Amino acid sequence: MPLNVNLLRQSFEVVATANPNFVSRFYAILFERYPQTRPLFPQNGMPRQAEMLTQALVAVLDHLEDAPWLQDTLGALGAKHVGYGVTREMYDWVGASLLATLGEVAGPAWTPELQGAWAEAYGAIVSLMLARAGT
Repeated sequence: MPLNVNLLRQSFEVVATANPNFVSRFYAILFERYPQTRPLFPQNGMPRQAEMLTQALVAVLDHLEDAPWLQDTLGALGAKHVGYGVTREMYDWVGASLLATLGEVAGPAWTPELQGAWAEAYGAIVSLMLARAGT
């Protein structure tokens, strides 16, 4: 089933408008639920980390219809994350935290359809990242 590109982009716009700092909230949720991930991130580098994640999300949303770009870029990102100590299990933690954050920030606009669209998109992202991560 193809991704619902318009729904993903529109909902991201809602979330980014509702809370421009939603990525910081994502990290708060990730660290609350999975404190074992905290050491993977630089103590003083979280603003830069949040900026990089925001840029990555925007870039992926901009390229949802460009399969070669997604495959190359996300594959390289997956390979890079191996060096950071990211395990297969951690992708699930990140996905759960991302969906929780999107749902929290979107509030009543977060529907089962949005939940499904984002879960499907995240699954596709993970598949592309893991293809070159060797996990």
